Amino acid sequence: MKPVVKVEGQIGTLMLVGQFDFNLHKDFRLASQELLENPSVQEIQVDFDQVPFLDSSALGMLLLLKERATSQKKAMSLVNCRDTVLQVLEIACFNKMFTIK
Repeated sequence: MKPVVKVEGQIGTLMLVGQFDFNLHKDFRLASQELLENPSVQEIQVDFDQVPFLDSSALGMLLLLKERATSQKKAMSLVNCRDTVLQVLEIACFNKMFTIK
């Protein structure tokens, strides 16, 4: 399912639904581009509330988004992570590279 983009004030949210894997690559890139190009967005939040699983390609997509956000001086955080998702992020040391709320 395609990510849902929501902007409230200076926070842009990418709400993911279902498994976050390579099948979501194109839709994730398009949705994140929308937030990166929005001048009012100062922080991008990736919402994992509806994500039961993510794979290594998802980790790569998150790294690319962080790199692009940083180059545009936008903050980025990962929010509402389930335990299984949080475990994957911690194993990959993403808790040291990202703000996880």
